[in-house]
Amino acid sequence: MSTSTSTDFAERHAATLDQALAALRDRGYWSPYPESPRAYGEDADPTGRAAFDSYLGADLPLEQPGCAGRVATEISPYGVQLGVRYPHLSDVDGLLAAAQAGIPAWRDAGPRHRAGVCLEILDRVNKRSVEIGYAVMFTTGQAQAMAFQAGGPHAQDRGLEAVAVAYAEMTRLPAEATWEKPQGKRPPLRMTKRYVVAPRGVALVIGCNTFPTWNGYPGLFASLVTGNAAVVKPHPRAVLPLAITVGIARDVLAEAGHDPHLVTLAAEGTDEGLARTLALRPEVAIIDYTGSTEFGDWLEANATQAQVYTEKAGVNTVVVDSTDDYQGMLANLAFSLSLYSGQMCTTPQNILLPEGGIQTDAGPKSADELGADLAAAVDGLLGDTGRAVAILGAIVNDGVLRRLDAARGAGKVVLDSRPVTHPQYPDAVVRTPLVSTVDSSDEATYQAECFGPVSFLVRTPDTAAALELWRRTVRQRGALTASVYSTDEEVLAAAERVAVEAGVALSENLTGSVYVNQTAAFSDLHGTGANPAANATYCDAAFVANRFRVIQTRRHLT
Repeated sequence: MSTSTSTDFAERHAATLDQALAALRDRGYWSPYPESPRAYGEDADPTGRAAFDSYLGADLPLEQPGCAGRVATEISPYGVQLGVRYPHLSDVDGLLAAAQAGIPAWRDAGPRHRAGVCLEILDRVNKRSVEIGYAVMFTTGQAQAMAFQAGGPHAQDRGLEAVAVAYAEMTRLPAEATWEKPQGKRPPLRMTKRYVVAPRGVALVIGCNTFPTWNGYPGLFASLVTGNAAVVKPHPRAVLPLAITVGIARDVLAEAGHDPHLVTLAAEGTDEGLARTLALRPEVAIIDYTGSTEFGDWLEANATQAQVYTEKAGVNTVVVDSTDDYQGMLANLAFSLSLYSGQMCTTPQNILLPEGGIQTDAGPKSADELGADLAAAVDGLLGDTGRAVAILGAIVNDGVLRRLDAARGAGKVVLDSRPVTHPQYPDAVVRTPLVSTVDSSDEATYQAECFGPVSFLVRTPDTAAALELWRRTVRQRGALTASVYSTDEEVLAAAERVAVEAGVALSENLTGSVYVNQTAAFSDLHGTGANPAANATYCDAAFVANRFRVIQTRRHLT
């Protein structure tokens, strides 16, 4: 066991915390976690792969209260036999009691102490990025490069961002202040006042199947640094990435002199419904959830004892009016539709365009021509099998395949989906995107989220109608991203007004290597909390401030 103390952790990571706070103010590019695997050493990949392989078919070494027996529920989209066995949560009372026990000492340690411990957890997680990347890859179906980056350094960036935002809010008030009120000829009234950050209690993190770390770390670290205990309930098909994280967190907490049960793993068998059970417990004061609208709405309506943060489904939209870089637009859209087979909450679904076509630097393009050219761009991007699987990854579950098959009967298919045989993992289920043309009157088809590699080219009377349809879609269905292409500043200004009024983040004229379905921590806000797709933002003050309260005490100063 390390001889490092919690004070060492705070001092060790003081510069990182200061840089994170500065990055929040400046909103420029910054990350302490390299996104290139080469930065982690020549032997990082074989070492990380060996660490991942060691879990397969074995018991995960995690000892915590409330557990009896083991469960193995993960099914790899790549066809790899996982068989990792996790402690099965069987006694919710025991687990929650253990989680609560360490909160007083964790609270009393103070914001700087807790921030140091959280940054040490993130530092150790970062050092195991390759291992966690493989865990993300084989449980979610992400391609290897994406799993490493999004599941590793980019997720860690979001966790660190949450720590920094929370630290700024917790230290907005001084720990102690002297209050003095003049009373004329009489002696002044003098008091000393103390302000203590008090946590809400137990936080529940409900993990998702597609991005367990990227979507899980913001809530986990925001709750932990503000003094709460955290129970991590992973998706049954994507347990390992969060289980590794929980193990690291418990080790660091113990080394810092705290109860390791401040962070616990709640693993369940298939279809046990553990999330519902935990969400309604009175001890649970905070819930972070990413997933379906149906369950997110249920949490918001029923878990009334808790502060609930949700990221749910939405219908992301692109409005195409005109462009001065037609090939760049097509290439950007093709990659955005293909990345991780469209299994991202930020992937565009609806592409709205005037039925009369658009103006481009390559001349006027009809709606039919744009559809054909977009199909050709996707085919060109994914024509090489090696490159295709590196972009597409694998289909995460059968529900995506069912939606993909059903979409073939909607509208006119301009690009059909096709299977791709993975050269390394022949049992992987890999599909290219499907694109169909539909009329704007066919709202039943394109107004419902179709999660996966499915997009619709929606023909509208004109750009003004497209903007209004986009506004209505966001307000009714929600969205996490939106994009517009236009060479007309008036159209761009109108699009910006729609984005602000409807409450969705907007990207304009993306033609290079920045894509609408990607966001950068410390600069981009993920979600707005202003439309039905999410009630929270990664990461703003509102995401962290309700995870704690400031309790004041005062006494006379003589």
